[in-house]
Amino acid sequence: MRSINNTIVLVLLIGTNFLGLAQVSRTESIRLTQLAKRVTIIRDQWGIAHVYGKTDADAVFGMLYAQCEDDFQRVEMNYIEKLGRLSEIKGSATLYNDLETRLLIDATEAKSDYQKAAPWLKKLLNSYADGINYYLYKNPKVKPLLLTHFEPWFPLLWTDGSIGAISTADLTTTELKDFYGNSDDKIAFVAKEKDMQTGSNGFAIAPNKTASGNAILYINPHTTFYFRPEIQISSEEGLQAYGAVTWGQFFVYQGFNENCGWMHTSSNVDVADTYIEKIVRQKDGLFYEYENKLLPVKEKEITIKYLENGKLVPKIFTTYFTHHGPVMAQRECKWISLKSNNRSMNSLIQSWERTKSKNFAEYQRAMDWKANTSNNTVYADNKGNIAYWHGNFVPIRDPQLNWAQPVDGSIAATEWKGLHPVEETVHLFNPKNGWLQNCNSTPFSVSGNESPKEENYPPYMAPDGETFRGINAVRTLQKGGQYTLDKIIADGYNNQLPFFEELIPATVKQFEKSRQNGETKYSSLSEAIQVLAAWDFTSSENSIALTLANEWGFKIDPLLRKTYIDQGELDQVENSRNFIQHLTAEQVLPQLQEVITELTTQFGTWKMPWGEINRFQRLSGEIDNRFDDAAPSLPISYTSVLWGALPAFKSAYQKDTKKRYGYSGNSFVCAVEFGDKVKAKSLLAGGNSGNPKSKHFNDQAEMYQKAQFKEVLFYKEDVEKNTERKYHPGE
Repeated sequence: MRSINNTIVLVLLIGTNFLGLAQVSRTESIRLTQLAKRVTIIRDQWGIAHVYGKTDADAVFGMLYAQCEDDFQRVEMNYIEKLGRLSEIKGSATLYNDLETRLLIDATEAKSDYQKAAPWLKKLLNSYADGINYYLYKNPKVKPLLLTHFEPWFPLLWTDGSIGAISTADLTTTELKDFYGNSDDKIAFVAKEKDMQTGSNGFAIAPNKTASGNAILYINPHTTFYFRPEIQISSEEGLQAYGAVTWGQFFVYQGFNENCGWMHTSSNVDVADTYIEKIVRQKDGLFYEYENKLLPVKEKEITIKYLENGKLVPKIFTTYFTHHGPVMAQRECKWISLKSNNRSMNSLIQSWERTKSKNFAEYQRAMDWKANTSNNTVYADNKGNIAYWHGNFVPIRDPQLNWAQPVDGSIAATEWKGLHPVEETVHLFNPKNGWLQNCNSTPFSVSGNESPKEENYPPYMAPDGETFRGINAVRTLQKGGQYTLDKIIADGYNNQLPFFEELIPATVKQFEKSRQNGETKYSSLSEAIQVLAAWDFTSSENSIALTLANEWGFKIDPLLRKTYIDQGELDQVENSRNFIQHLTAEQVLPQLQEVITELTTQFGTWKMPWGEINRFQRLSGEIDNRFDDAAPSLPISYTSVLWGALPAFKSAYQKDTKKRYGYSGNSFVCAVEFGDKVKAKSLLAGGNSGNPKSKHFNDQAEMYQKAQFKEVLFYKEDVEKNTERKYHPGE
């Protein structure tokens, strides 16, 4: 135990940042106790925290305390990952994931930004750390896996809230391991998979398309379940934001205030580029060519510890950097470096400022930070404005080059030339037809015929292609009118599957052609083909056709499932239509036979209703979900967004299960109407608490199954009428 005098010195050195009351002076204890008294948390009947503080910093303190109450392990794990320390818990399997993080997110830079932060921002950062550390002090039974003390610079490691967070162009952890792993390195690792169906839906409806004459925003992120809680934060300094916050961050990522709302969808705007470096090895070190000169390659030692047999084993990497960024791979004997912008203080400032925007002009000023590297934005406000921005951080480049491919790093012509002003990026304000949508697809269909025109923008600015989900959204919103909250929710759950609308008729035609030609090898499929031919191409719990189609779709050419594309590539719809145009029986019918065999082996019959095998289940609060066929679960009617459904439910057969269980998709869903007063409805997967003993762990599960939304309690008088518990942090 350190002496009190030493402790006081340490507290003075770190200013107001809290170390944990068990180790600090009585003065510091009093400070934090008084701070907590300035914060009130009201839990409503769904366990959602409504946090009220005197100042914005007070509200942040309470917000992080409340997040820790709901799910400290997810708060901690997010920062273990961003610190590049997963291997200290998970062992060598994540060693190269940690190396990637350390190469692209520099903790030294985050600490420097904290020291340079404006006083208002530093207060928020300090309150972030105080809130978590105070929670740990007040809850000594909570045992962190690794982080027993949170620093105020941690939020500067992760500054935009996106689940992806790190932009690596097309570089993979496999390539990173091949480059930095020793030839005799036997360490296994987990290669990151580019998820083909992660994404989100955002809709904005103008007053001329709503029953009330007010704008409506539909918020529908598709993320890993339980990745974001629902929360409200308010202060006497004008803060009043409600929505989804990523665990451990202090701003509302997707949500609304009294004046406006914002929804982010994942973007494929080119924000990171790879460079071919010409390396020259000389006696005095490594150099790279640049504009006919030799510049020294910077070397940096990175030590990562990994858990092995109960001990931490250090592994030292000598890493290499050019002025473009870290060297990440070797292709055809050429070193490849990466230029990216994976964290910045400006991004964190932008993330905070948008939550306090009072009108369209203020929201545009927040966008002018040009620091959001991973998101598109769908916007609506109480003056009737709706808007869309495709990306935000867009470097200016030579439009003649294909920036999806590595470019020559030895010439200045391939350098970024600053950032495009926001008004030069792909955007659309207040279209005449009164609606906007983005479903991780091209911005050139964001508003039907009113959409921006592709020829007006450089290719790297919007390489995203069309998806069947985008097609479904456009045709749904084109037909819509007199929108209310309930109607936009209903349209947001449109379960048509346009992928199969095109594929199945062509398949039936090939089956009939095969039969007419006297072929018999597919004759056993006759009944299954009849089921598919009679289907209405919608998802439902009792659909046998959907079970066949879903399992079959995953066995056909993977190109048909590719929804995120780079410059110059065909999109999902183009690939699918090319495939269908030249379809042969051999390309699709053997796979259908395989599905019939697998289902019959697994269940005794292939005639399985979709809801019988597609289930929602939440058994524990563990980050790595476990599933059990013998335990209670709920049938879910919706399916993968790959086939064009608007609601998302990504499921898979799990270890030791016969049934499919969902783990990603619709998570926090919210519909908001802006008028004299805000009206909103929302829904969470499972519940807001990560504690299985809490009644709010699974209290929204049946509502989730049935798409039954709850009323959002935005105004304090309504919150107080529905109070379950009211307290100060630490009580």
